[in-house]
Amino acid sequence: MKKIILLFTAFASITFAQSKDPDLILKNVKQEFNTVKDYAADIKIKVDVKVLKVPETRAKIYFKQPDKIQIESEGFAMIPRKGLDFSPSSLLKDKFSAFYQKEDFVDGIKTAVVKVIPLEDNSNIILSTLWVDQAKNIIRKIESTTKTNGTFTIILSYNSSNKFPLPDSMTFQFDMSRVDLVPNEFNDRIEKKNNKKTLAGLVGKVYITYSNYIVNKGISDSIFKEKK
Repeated sequence: MKKIILLFTAFASITFAQSKDPDLILKNVKQEFNTVKDYAADIKIKVDVKVLKVPETRAKIYFKQPDKIQIESEGFAMIPRKGLDFSPSSLLKDKFSAFYQKEDFVDGIKTAVVKVIPLEDNSNIILSTLWVDQAKNIIRKIESTTKTNGTFTIILSYNSSNKFPLPDSMTFQFDMSRVDLVPNEFNDRIEKKNNKKTLAGLVGKVYITYSNYIVNKGISDSIFKEKK
């Protein structure tokens, strides 16, 4: 009898994990990420953009629920600030409509593909597609189409030894003609050499590696205040 109960429990768990209900899939992702109240980490940023040579940069990132994020860097860094905020709390904070599309694989891992359409008129996002690893309730890939910045893609990789749903690396891919990632002091130099027509079709990539996570140790709100 105990064996039957155990088999039924295992079957129920598998069925639950493979649910095709988009709202349930996203709910599980948010619940998993909500185990992270805050974190700080060192990040290494490598930029691959043909029109600009950028040295590898190191920075510090801070996050606090629900959607506070701060990046500190002493040197120049082309940082996709919106892309760095991969938290489900931020991605799914406004009203949205979601539907399950299909199963797909990301780096050999089975995922559920869920389309998310924001319902708020002031949202810059038109459509987001999320590749969700239901076995771990984490997002492995995001593709978003925006009103002003074109389409960007984020691919997330995780270290199995990390008990929290936080990536150890991220690749952010974007359309050079639409996404403004360059600090103001570099804009003029680039625009003199390249116009929108020249940049059209060019893809930029930013590779980010995370290390030395400090999770749920408490972060002061003063960290997130804008520095004058």
